[in-house]
Amino acid sequence: MRNRPSTLVSAAALGLTTALGGPAGAADPTGPRLDGLIGDHAVLQRGQPIVVRGASGPGQPVTLRLAGRSTTVTADRQGRFETRLPALPAGGPYDLTLTAAGGTTTVRDLLIGDVFLCSGQSNMELPVNAAQDLIPDAHPPLDDHLRLVTIAKTSSETPLPRFATMPQWAVAGPDTVPAFSAACFYMVQALRRSEGVPIGAIHASWGGSRISAWMDDAALRSAGMAREAALLSRHARDPVVAERGASTIWEEWWRRGTGDVAGREPWQPDAALDWKPVPKMANFELWGVAALADYHGMIWYQRVITLTEAQARGAATLAIGVVDDADRTWINGIGVGGTSNAARARVYALPAGALKPGRNVITVNDDDVYAYGGMTGPADTMKLTLADGTPMPIGDGWRYAVAKRVQGNAPRSPWDDINGAGTLYNGMIAPLGSTALAGIAWCQGESDTGLPGYETRLAAMTHGWREQFGQATIPLAVAQLANYGKPPIAPGESGWADVREAQRLMAARDGHAGVAVTVDLGDPLDIHPGEKHAVGQRLARVIRPLAYAGRKPMGPSIATASRTDDGVALRFAGVTGSLHAQASRIAIGFELCGPTAGSCRYANGLVQGDRVTLAPDGWPVVRVRYAWADSPVVNLVDDAQLPVGPFEIPLP
Repeated sequence: MRNRPSTLVSAAALGLTTALGGPAGAADPTGPRLDGLIGDHAVLQRGQPIVVRGASGPGQPVTLRLAGRSTTVTADRQGRFETRLPALPAGGPYDLTLTAAGGTTTVRDLLIGDVFLCSGQSNMELPVNAAQDLIPDAHPPLDDHLRLVTIAKTSSETPLPRFATMPQWAVAGPDTVPAFSAACFYMVQALRRSEGVPIGAIHASWGGSRISAWMDDAALRSAGMAREAALLSRHARDPVVAERGASTIWEEWWRRGTGDVAGREPWQPDAALDWKPVPKMANFELWGVAALADYHGMIWYQRVITLTEAQARGAATLAIGVVDDADRTWINGIGVGGTSNAARARVYALPAGALKPGRNVITVNDDDVYAYGGMTGPADTMKLTLADGTPMPIGDGWRYAVAKRVQGNAPRSPWDDINGAGTLYNGMIAPLGSTALAGIAWCQGESDTGLPGYETRLAAMTHGWREQFGQATIPLAVAQLANYGKPPIAPGESGWADVREAQRLMAARDGHAGVAVTVDLGDPLDIHPGEKHAVGQRLARVIRPLAYAGRKPMGPSIATASRTDDGVALRFAGVTGSLHAQASRIAIGFELCGPTAGSCRYANGLVQGDRVTLAPDGWPVVRVRYAWADSPVVNLVDDAQLPVGPFEIPLP
C-alpha cells in the first residue's frame, strides 16, 4: 500500500507552554538529557519499574526524584546512564527531576497508568481525520488523562539507541486527535472509558510496510531470514557487494516462479521480449495504451547506451528517477540496485568494470503493486554520470515490455525503508528501549500477502518485542485483514485469507494474543476502509480480557470440527448468547474441501446455539474453510453482533 505522510502530534498544539513550566521537553541545556519516551505529559506504565535512560557529564552522579521516591545513578565514561525507579500505582500528575553537577532537568505533568503501543502499516497509520468523522467520538472533548504520542517515521540499517528527535506527548482533544491513528485512538478511547485510569497511546506505523521491517535481528534469523539479516549487516560495510546479493535473491525468486533458464532471463542484454517504445516518462496508465490503463503488475524497461573506452573506464553513477512502486535494476545483466519507496528517486553506484566500451544495456523491472505505476522521471533528472563527472542524459529512448505474471510478492532489499529486514524496528522500535507496556495492537499484513510464513514472522516479531520490553506475556491484539477486492462467485485460493489464517493461528498458539475480526468492516473498492471506529473498539474488546482480568470473551471463533451422522459439526468458542445467520435461514461462506487444490465447494450452514452443521454432499471432505476469499460474503454473528472470523480447520 502507498505510503502516507508521517504525522507527529505535538503537545504545543494544546498551548501547554509556560503554564506547565516551559515548552514541552524544556530543560537546562547543561543538565541531564533523557532518551526514550519520558517527556512532558507522558504516561508511564503502572505496576512496572520505570526505566529512565539519558546522558549527563561522564562519571557524574545523577539523582532522580519522582512521586516522593529517589535514586542516584552514575553516568559512564561516555556520559550515558540508565536506572529504574520503583513501580507506582495509577495516579499523578507528577514531576520528574534529574539533578547533576551541570544542572537540573524537570519533566512535568507525568501520569501513571496503562500504556499501549500501536503499530503496523497504513490501516493503522490512517488518521482520525481521514476516517469516518460524523460521530461524536471523532470530536472528543479534552481528556487530560488520555495522552497520545506518534513516533516519527525513521528507517535505519542498525538499531538506534535513542530517538534523533524526542517524540512529543499530547493530551487527547479536538486539536490533537484528528492527526492521530484512528484505529489506535478509538481503541484507547474505549479502554479509557472502561478502565478509568490514565491511558497512554504510542503510535509507530508506516504505510506499505512488510512485517520483516519491524523485526529485530534475532527474530529475522529465527523466522528463516538469516540471509537477509546478514546482507543488511554487509550493506553498511560494502553496499556494492550487498546490492549484488540482493539482486541474486530476486533473480532466484524470478527463476523459481517463471522457469526461466539462467542466462535467458529478461534482464539479460539481449532479452527477446515484445519491446515497444516508451511514450513518455510518466505513469504507464497515462500513456493511452488500453492494455495498461488498469494494469497492476510488472513492466520491463530497457535503455541502450554506447560508450567509448574512455567513457566506460572507472566508477559511475546511474540516476533513473522515480519508479512506482518498486524497481530492480541491472547494467549489462548485473544487478546494481533496487528499492520499493515509491516516492524516492533511484540513484545507484556503479563500480569500475560495470560499464564497457560499446553497447551497454540498462534494464529496470518496475513492480506496480498499488494504484499507478511506472518510471516517472522526471526525464531531465535521469542520467548516467561518468567517472570524470560528465553527465549523459538518459531520459528518452527507452522501450518497455509487459512482464510474465509471477505468483507471490517479489523480494525486496533488506535495507529497503518499508519492505526491508529490520529497518523500521531499528529506527522506530529499538529506541523505545525497555519501555513498560500494558499491551500491543498490530494492524498489518496486506503487504505480506503472497509471502509464505507470516505466522512464523508474526510470532518471531512478537517474541522479539516482548524480549526488548522485558515482559514475556505482553498482550497482543491483531487486527485481522479487512475485506478488500472483488467478492467471490466460486471457491478459490486467496492470499488475504492465507494471512488471516496465519494471524488466527499465531494468536491461538501464543496464549497471550487475540484477533479482532474485521472481515465485515472493509470496502471491496478501497484498501483503506474508513470504518476505523469499530476496528478500534474491536481491538479494545480483544486486548481488554488479556490486559485486565475477569472480562468478557473476545468474540466467536472456531473451536472444533467433527463428523456426525448429519454431516460436519462445527463448534465455536467465545460466543455471546447464540450464533445467528443474518438476513437468512442459513449461514453462508462455508466450504467443504477434499485433499486436493480446487476441491472446495460451498456448503450451507444450519445454525443452532454455538454450533453450525454442514450437510454432506457426497464428495470427500478432509477440511472446512470459512470466509476464504479476499473479500468474502458472510453472515454469521453472535448476539453481540460480532462476526465469526475466517478459518480453515481439518476434520479428524
